[in-house]
Amino acid sequence: MTTPSRLDLEQDVVSLTAALCDIPSVSLQERDLADAVEAAVRRLPHLTVLRDGNAVVARTELGRAERVVLAGHLDTVPLTTPANLPVRREGDYLVGRGTTDMKGGVAVQLRLAATLPEPVRDVTYVFYDAEEISDEHNGLARLARHHPDLLAADFAVLLEPTDDAVEGGCNGSLTLQVHTRGVAAHSARPWMGHNAIHDVADVLARITQGQLPDVDVDGLLFRQSLNAVGISGGIADNVIPDHAVVTVNLRYAPHWGPEQAVSYLTEEVFAGLEVEVIDNSPGARPGLDRPAAAAFVDTLKLPVRAKQGWTDVSRFSALGVPAVNFGPGESQFAHADDERCRVDQIVAAESALRRWLG
Repeated sequence: MTTPSRLDLEQDVVSLTAALCDIPSVSLQERDLADAVEAAVRRLPHLTVLRDGNAVVARTELGRAERVVLAGHLDTVPLTTPANLPVRREGDYLVGRGTTDMKGGVAVQLRLAATLPEPVRDVTYVFYDAEEISDEHNGLARLARHHPDLLAADFAVLLEPTDDAVEGGCNGSLTLQVHTRGVAAHSARPWMGHNAIHDVADVLARITQGQLPDVDVDGLLFRQSLNAVGISGGIADNVIPDHAVVTVNLRYAPHWGPEQAVSYLTEEVFAGLEVEVIDNSPGARPGLDRPAAAAFVDTLKLPVRAKQGWTDVSRFSALGVPAVNFGPGESQFAHADDERCRVDQIVAAESALRRWLG
């Protein structure tokens, strides 16, 4: 068995970010980093620690009136160029794979875990694996199945990059396929058949008519959208197609549950058509009316907006825990070949969360 890399939690948060990035942790290859994180938090006597696969949970047990979760994923997307690692400093930026998505946020978690032995709120620090790949591998989902009690809290913060703002909750995402059926025939004699691709025009018209308005949820404005994201059909240039498929994606505000979103598309927008649900990931309410959330926003004094994409805050919402996204980094650099994060954002995120928890 190899000895885990040793993480020095006494170094500054920027140096710690670089150290985390330099332990490669592409999805499903997070073991070395998870070992290093586990070893580091187990050295902290004020925390209780649990390991589940390549996820690590560390908790204070101070009996505070509130408990909050700080969560971040350990994995990165694959390396694409030799310049992805090791991390290097270029002016105001750390440059390299994971700097934005999301080792800066993980470094903030670790620094707070090490240096706040008695926070004003009990804190659960969650470091999890396999966020960047398919849902079946997601470490936070696995923790929710195996240890939902460890994720119970009044409020959660996911330290994904948020461009110097707080992003509350997230939209839900529903993907389905609409099938049109026809009758095959020779393209020289189209009147002998029925063209399934031509029927796609009706599906597209329904999408245009089925757009939803923006919705205010807990004081944040969520934009909703309905789009065709794929079309397929036809087998040859001389054959009238008897089958076509339109793939449709609905981004819906978290005032709806997943069943309401399905009902809207199947019973209203595409009523009478053949529809197949492919995936439905529910949204998350920001819960800014909760005391812990209100205190968070008041302490940080940063712009607050709705998260228009889908993130793992949805998993907290499913457990009854309101959640927001807040972390260092600019989302435009996530997954890029020149991924980078401003060092002042990492320092500011640590400072902001320290004010809230200290």
